Amino acid sequence: MPTRRTFLNAASAATVYRLVENAAAPLKAAPSDTIRLGHIGVGIRGSQLMEEFSQIPGVQMVVAADLYDGYLQHAKESTDGKMEITKRYEDVLARKDLDAVVIATPDHWHRKMTLDALSAGKHVYIEKPLTWNLNEGPEIIAAEKRSGKVLMVGSGGKTSSLVAKTREIIADGAIGQVRQIRMVNYRNSKEGAWVYPIPPDASPQTIDWDRFIGSAPKRAFSPDVFFRWRCWWEYSGGVATDLFVHLLTTLHEVMNVQAPVSVVSQGGLFHWKDGRTVPDILESVFEYKEGFFAQMSVNLCNSSRAPGMLIYGEKGTLVMEPSKLIVTPEPEDLDIQQYGSSAWPKAARAEYLKSRGIDKPRAPRPEAKEIPVERGPGHASYFVQSIRENKPSRENATEGHAAAGAAHLANMAYREGRKMFWDFATNKVT
Repeated sequence: MPTRRTFLNAASAATVYRLVENAAAPLKAAPSDTIRLGHIGVGIRGSQLMEEFSQIPGVQMVVAADLYDGYLQHAKESTDGKMEITKRYEDVLARKDLDAVVIATPDHWHRKMTLDALSAGKHVYIEKPLTWNLNEGPEIIAAEKRSGKVLMVGSGGKTSSLVAKTREIIADGAIGQVRQIRMVNYRNSKEGAWVYPIPPDASPQTIDWDRFIGSAPKRAFSPDVFFRWRCWWEYSGGVATDLFVHLLTTLHEVMNVQAPVSVVSQGGLFHWKDGRTVPDILESVFEYKEGFFAQMSVNLCNSSRAPGMLIYGEKGTLVMEPSKLIVTPEPEDLDIQQYGSSAWPKAARAEYLKSRGIDKPRAPRPEAKEIPVERGPGHASYFVQSIRENKPSRENATEGHAAAGAAHLANMAYREGRKMFWDFATNKVT
């Protein structure tokens, strides 16, 4: 079965999520320490999470919930018929034999399902983005703290060895003070733009449409909306919450910062005019109080393999690639200004250049240094480890809110056409 990892390896887009997913290997654990999981949402991403968790020693897949019969059938097939299935996520939460649930549903269901799962005494792995809108974050953070349970948000970059090494290099001052970061995700295909194929049996008989709509505005049955829900604001935050969130989570980890203080955005819907309401190109610039800017770009109309992450420091530049980092030092400024002195009188210029040692050979430009990074444990493994060993989550609700909230802010700036300011402590936007 194709996995997210193999798909991303084959994809033309150079994304940070692809980079960090390739650097994953399962943690070792005693098989006797069984963790029993329920999966809520077993569509494309949900089924991939089932596969990832099934490869962790001591994890048992117990029950799956989804609104489409075909996804439920696939869940049973992938577990040799062992997995129980239901169309009601409440049936999963009601079970007393489960330790945790994995939620991979449309964004507009994340808040309710997460709160219900914590109230039911379950540990929660919630696929990114944590929230559908900015106001949902503080409520989930409070519920997480009350519950005493592990809540982990599913942004793989947060715990990758590649990101950990990048964070170490920056903290050590190897590239100096960072003032600017550029991150991109480019795609140019129907699959990359979420135009997924519609199963031939998709109908109101095989899909619980009313349950899918939930709290969103009522509308007539549409298989396009059900299987391509990321294309509409009612169920998703579009490219920002699907793709920016990965970039933002990675950015916050490598820079050891919490959240931006402001953002501006430009974008539009230029190519994928298939009824969707979210943009297919979005450019946002995030400002951080620590003294740097981060430019993020998503383009669903081009598949350039530009580096997923470029970090510009005063002493050097760091580039993140799939299994290595490339650091290029800045050349030394010897202050020999041939251009700046070009209009001086001949004698004065000659004396100036002589005083700068212009007759001596210049030092060569510094060479780039490659830093290989070994594969480390996968993101899902850390969730299981936190449960088994009673360790803090490696991506808790506060961190998930920081990334999702920043993406929401980018959408707000785009939709309102102005710069947005965010006080993360109060969640106030101005």
